[in-house]
Amino acid sequence: MGDVVASPTAELIVLVDEQGTAIGTMPKPLVHHGETPLHRAFSAYLFDDEARLLVTRRAQTKATFPGMWTNTVCGHPAPGETDTAAIARRADFELGLGVADLRPAVPSYRYRAEFRGVVENEICPVYLGRFTGTPRPDPSEVGEWEMLDWATFRDRQETQQHDDWSPWCREQARLIEAAGLLTDR
Repeated sequence: MGDVVASPTAELIVLVDEQGTAIGTMPKPLVHHGETPLHRAFSAYLFDDEARLLVTRRAQTKATFPGMWTNTVCGHPAPGETDTAAIARRADFELGLGVADLRPAVPSYRYRAEFRGVVENEICPVYLGRFTGTPRPDPSEVGEWEMLDWATFRDRQETQQHDDWSPWCREQARLIEAAGLLTDR
């Protein structure tokens, strides 16, 4: 990990065991590397009132999976923070949006992925919901955004280059469909 020094105000990531039980915390700058410890995260797929999904492209300056298209918002709950509160916090911070009607989609999702030597190793419940407001992305978090109907979103994942979309988003989208959670879309 070299000379990485965590600031006293660094975001804390909740480390977990194989069952998802919290076993400690670690400053975010120290978590994601080649030997990333298992930790808690979340992914949210947020739709507008016309059932279009808001997808985002991660900023090129992000340490993990920079420049990749992905779901609306993902991140890490703080110690003691619920997923719902964490999703609302990150949607506001990254996109200037409110969140409504959140519901679990794939509550036991877990994955490990590597890109350019950085590993994600997360227990990452997946949620569906709506967003409120108009996207005003923080450019340090979101490089681009788009509104897509589900069929177009999935078509792009299947036809674009593999590294255009985050690996978790590709897999989560298949699991959401397989669970029949988009019957109202």
